[in-house]
Amino acid sequence: MQVEIGKTNKLKVLRKTSVGLYLDGDTIGDVLLPNRYVPENVKEGDEIDVFVYLDSEDRLIATTETPLAMVGDFAFLKVIETGRFGAFMDWGLMKDLLVPFREQHEKIQKDRSYVVYVYLDDETGRIAASSKIFRFLDNTSPKYNPGEEVDLLIAEETELGYKAIINSLHSGMIYKNQIFKPIQIGDKIKGYINKVREDDKIDLLLEKPGHDKMDELSKKVLDILNQHNGQIAISDKSSPEEISSVFEMSKKNFKKAIGTLYKNRLILIEENGIKRASQ
Repeated sequence: MQVEIGKTNKLKVLRKTSVGLYLDGDTIGDVLLPNRYVPENVKEGDEIDVFVYLDSEDRLIATTETPLAMVGDFAFLKVIETGRFGAFMDWGLMKDLLVPFREQHEKIQKDRSYVVYVYLDDETGRIAASSKIFRFLDNTSPKYNPGEEVDLLIAEETELGYKAIINSLHSGMIYKNQIFKPIQIGDKIKGYINKVREDDKIDLLLEKPGHDKMDELSKKVLDILNQHNGQIAISDKSSPEEISSVFEMSKKNFKKAIGTLYKNRLILIEENGIKRASQ
């Protein structure tokens, strides 16, 4: 099996030395697992899961630590230093992750966090990161169905709303008028496909579309009511902003949810709010 640099590999222990274990890297040669990472009771012939990368002297090194992101991943990472080669990010390993100047979408600043793509540099064999994230997305036509649940990484704020990376493959837009709960760049959340346009641009939703979402929204209203001792001074006459700040849903969905609860005699709708019905 070929060892993948920048990924977790299962490698066989070849021998013990004073500096650590040497693992079978097959075509790339033996890989050192330094003593600080050697698990207890490991012996020659055992197979262990390790992350493989190049150290500061370009030597193949293995670690049993798991980085915050691997090659091929998008991640939200913090810059801990900048220098003459670029910016260095904390990715959970002793050796920091470099974002070269040529791979910076904008000038990267120390102590700030950015969404980046982790890649393997073909020329040097080193693992690096790029904040020019959108060029690493899949260019094939997206095959999503309306209402399909997807994994989102909030990547960029625009005048229209937020761009998000979908399933680590495509990008889509969450429009401002569809955002009913706080989100920020770097958030990993569930979302839903609204539609795929003719130009392959994707519109996203944060709430599940269709009738099947109402049970979830109704339950959410009840849960929040319980957190407020069964009564809250928000009703269908409250402003969309007030409803969104408490229930994290649109006024339209809130009205549908409390309508469902009212029909099932679970709540009372009053002039200045709603409350749990006596059971």
